[in-house]
Amino acid sequence: MKMALAQFNPIVGDLPGNAHRTVEWAREAHAQGAELVVFPELSVVGYSPHDLLDNSRFIDAVEAAIEHIHRHIPEGLGVIIGAPVRNPDPIGKKLLNAAVLLERGLPPRITAKMLLPTYDVYDEYRYFEPGTHQDVIEFRGLRLGVHICEDMWNLAEYATYHMYDRNPVEELIEQGVDILINLSASPYAHDRHDVRSGIIETLCRRHGKPFLMVNQVGANTELIFDGDSRVHGADGRMLACAPSFEEALVMWDSDTGEPCTPPRRDRIDDLHDALVLGIREYVDKTAAFDQVVIGLSGGIDSAVTAALAVEALGARRVTGITMPSVYSSEGSIHDSEVLARNLGIAFHELPIRDVVDAFSRTLQPLFDGTTKGVAEENIQARTRGVLLMAYANKYSRMVLTTGNKSEMAMGYATLYGDMSGGLAVLADVFKTDVYALARRINERAGMARIPLSSIEKPPSAELRPDQKDEDSLPPYPVLDDILRRYIEERKDEEVIAAETGHALAFVRSILDTVDRNEYKRKQAPPGLRVSVKGFGSGRRMPIVARVNRRDIDQMMNELTQEARA
Repeated sequence: MKMALAQFNPIVGDLPGNAHRTVEWAREAHAQGAELVVFPELSVVGYSPHDLLDNSRFIDAVEAAIEHIHRHIPEGLGVIIGAPVRNPDPIGKKLLNAAVLLERGLPPRITAKMLLPTYDVYDEYRYFEPGTHQDVIEFRGLRLGVHICEDMWNLAEYATYHMYDRNPVEELIEQGVDILINLSASPYAHDRHDVRSGIIETLCRRHGKPFLMVNQVGANTELIFDGDSRVHGADGRMLACAPSFEEALVMWDSDTGEPCTPPRRDRIDDLHDALVLGIREYVDKTAAFDQVVIGLSGGIDSAVTAALAVEALGARRVTGITMPSVYSSEGSIHDSEVLARNLGIAFHELPIRDVVDAFSRTLQPLFDGTTKGVAEENIQARTRGVLLMAYANKYSRMVLTTGNKSEMAMGYATLYGDMSGGLAVLADVFKTDVYALARRINERAGMARIPLSSIEKPPSAELRPDQKDEDSLPPYPVLDDILRRYIEERKDEEVIAAETGHALAFVRSILDTVDRNEYKRKQAPPGLRVSVKGFGSGRRMPIVARVNRRDIDQMMNELTQEARA
């Protein structure tokens, strides 16, 4: 049988648009000879619609969209879509996360997702009732084991612990299937391609069945979907694959499929492409602002943000503004100018010395008799934030913030200053990876689009004379090594100290700083998620809390001693 993988990019909530495009894709698949075309999880509504699902009129409209698709798909074609459907059982949540097989002239056949993730960015049990069983679907002489995203992930080899007491894939295998079909909305993260490959290859070899996975592509707010749709044979080898980070219709013949060469993956290239996609989708799908503005400091973060924005939107839609203070070096101003010229973007210079002096004079009665410190330094950052927001407000543009994950983790960012904006492009990118991105951007361009001086000079906020980031922070390779273990791998201080060879007190001071600055991150704009654990909806830490590691250690030691006594 000839099948089509529709690696589709829906817009959340755009039911008419998603329905019309689904029909167009189905007709194209049919024109290429497909008998069955498979779309991603929740393809009718986009992932995730969140509390739109609580609106009964929205669900009525979903049903109308499904009916539109059903009426307009070609004769002789089976179409599997992802959609929320009403739960026929009066007990439980009102909706099911379903795969729906549509054929002209036949009633829809529905399969409900059984495993509903509630970790990290996922909150599906808030809206959906888990399916109680899955039945094999008979289609044109093939027995299809249709299941949805998380249903394939409950493997001991790829989980530190089992969250579910059922394995939907094994339950389908027990019924006898010819092919396993997975509809996914699996977001991009650094390691996702390899993990998906490992899971699918394991399932194929364990059960001796081919496996077809269709994943959503595109970006919705913080989540970026890389696609990565593919077909694996019964021996685990890849037979067909879609390109990452773009829509695609991939054809596969179950009777004649030959192994294909898996695509070469590079972490920094993928990171680059994910961020470009995330910027483009955030701006274009929200449609609130057509252009963006970036504060250019001459440093690496703003340079990388600007370069990515140009790749995402085009130079015409990006403006850079440099705002030198009394502490800004001539080199930083020059680097901003060179960057803007290399990128071909509009560029403005707004010196802030007079504005900062005006603030200082106004605050003098309140600050008189005190020692100058961070408060005075941050007036500069907040002045820049006010000017950027004023420009954006005047010309209906969105500010892209430039802070990276290392800075956000340590609170090395100014509320209502450099944190002001509509989208935090690098909020999930450690500083060491920002440098890697800069070098890769230049390699791909075949020229130094980002000035080499921006890459090579020591990073500095330039808020006081001769300031360097390392005056306040450890060297970024050291810092990022610790932060990655704490935030993404969720390891405790003793383990981190043992693995890195750093003193426990040093590691503890960094972790304490991360925890102490949660209140800042809660006020940051949405950040593009590109790791397994980013700041945002996937890391829900309390602001009002008292977690003292020293007191906890003391209590645990006392309890241990009492138990021994």
